[in-house]
Amino acid sequence: MTTLAELRREYASRALNERDANADAIDQFKIWFNEALEAQLLDTNAMTLATATPAGEPAARTVLLKGFDRDGFVFFTNYDSAKGAELGANPRACLHFFWAELERQVRITGAVTKTSAAESESYFQSRPFESRIGAWASPQSRAVADREQLERGFAEALEQYPIDVPRPPHWGGYRVMPERIEFWQGRTSRLHDRLLYTRTPDGSWSRSRLAP
Repeated sequence: MTTLAELRREYASRALNERDANADAIDQFKIWFNEALEAQLLDTNAMTLATATPAGEPAARTVLLKGFDRDGFVFFTNYDSAKGAELGANPRACLHFFWAELERQVRITGAVTKTSAAESESYFQSRPFESRIGAWASPQSRAVADREQLERGFAEALEQYPIDVPRPPHWGGYRVMPERIEFWQGRTSRLHDRLLYTRTPDGSWSRSRLAP
């Protein structure tokens, strides 16, 4: 039987060289994200969101990227959730993408702000009907007695909003405004390629190579 210490594989499918990488971090992310989409990876937009309390206690969970541009990377959630409370007290976060089939990772770090009410409203109304009902039914991150409590809450919300479902006041988006973006490409002998982009005061990007 293979032991955990023996679980490993070589990464050899691609490289990440300075001469081939885009000078702009957002443009480089777009290239990699589109390549992940073209590869038809499962949950291409899934990312780990890492937050911390003011006391420094870390927490991480998987959320879905729902938009990105030069202003940042957007996801939506319940503002009253544990991650909402942590971001309210300490509005900084790290996002992490891992596309195993492409032997790639991307790590994004920056300050966090809420999206506008209009942006949150637009995305909420684009969600499936059942998901909009669920936003009303679930007291996210809070203890519930059992599964039946959730199902009762769903039924009550469905009775209240049988057709049109308004956006709950406690539900909306966050935007992570990137200050640093690291692109990691697996290579042989564990000599991985790591390019770190750091945003400069004028809004452009400086780039450096990190040792693996």
